[in-house]
Amino acid sequence: MRRMIISLGFTLVAAVALAKPPAPQAPEKPTKTFTSSAEVTALIAKAKSEHKEGQALVTEPMLELGSYDGHLEYRPSVGNAAVHEKEAEIFYVIDGSATLITGGKLVKETRTNSTNLSGSAIEGGTSRTIAKGDFILVPENTPHWFSSIDGVLVLFSVHVPRARDGASGARLIKSNQVVRPSSFSLCEC
Repeated sequence: MRRMIISLGFTLVAAVALAKPPAPQAPEKPTKTFTSSAEVTALIAKAKSEHKEGQALVTEPMLELGSYDGHLEYRPSVGNAAVHEKEAEIFYVIDGSATLITGGKLVKETRTNSTNLSGSAIEGGTSRTIAKGDFILVPENTPHWFSSIDGVLVLFSVHVPRARDGASGARLIKSNQVVRPSSFSLCEC
C-alpha cells in the first residue's frame, strides 16, 4: 500500500512537471460603449489626416462590445464591392452622399478571408442614393458597393454577427433598405 502511494505521488509530481503551461489567451477586446460628437469630429479629422493617395477607405474604431464592432468609415473615393458571408452590416450616414448598390453579383470576385469576398463592382442589384442621416441594413451574404461618392462619404458601420440557430433576432435581418430618420424608431414605446 505504501509503495502504491509513493508511486502515485511520483506520478503526480511527474505529471505536473511535464504538463504544458496553458496556451496564452488572446487579450480581451476593449469595451467602448459611448462615443461623443466631439470624438466623432476628432475621428473624422484623424481619418482625413491618415488617408493616403489612392486609398478608398480609412476606418477608425468607435464602439467595441464583445463581437460587435462599430467603426467610422471615411470614404473619399470608390472602393471594392464586398460580401460578408456571416455578418449583416448596418450603416448610418454621418456626412456626404453616395450611390449604394446592394444585391446582384460581384464582378471579379476574390476571397479576402474565410468569411468575406470582394469584387471590383456589382452586376445587377438595386441602386439607391444615400445621404446624411440615412440608415442602411445590408443582410449577410449580400453584395454591396458604394458605386459613386459625392465628395467624401463618412459612415458609422456595425457588423452584426449571424444569430445562433434558434435565436429570436435572426428574423429581423430579411431585406436591405434605407430608413429615413423621420420614419426611424428605436423602440415601440
